Amino acid sequence: MSLDKDQVRHIAMLARLKLTDEEYAISVQKLSKIVDFVDQLSAADTTGVVPMAHPLDAAQRLRPDVVTESNERDRYQENAASVSAGLYLVPKVLE
Repeated sequence: MSLDKDQVRHIAMLARLKLTDEEYAISVQKLSKIVDFVDQLSAADTTGVVPMAHPLDAAQRLRPDVVTESNERDRYQENAASVSAGLYLVPKVLE
């Protein structure tokens, strides 16, 4: 299945691309090759093939969920202009 210039023009409009006539000609060729390749892939016999989310049967190694750093919020907030109840106070910007 090849794409024509009108289809590429529509795709470019949806993607908010501004293309020249020369770029349209190049895009028609390149996108047609991509669509033809996808057509080839869809023609492959996949009966009996189980769908998978990942090609490798591996589990993610997780680190132990333990606290490794101390809470130093008070030390960090010593230089703040205004703090209340552990929160940074900033000027109101919306009325």
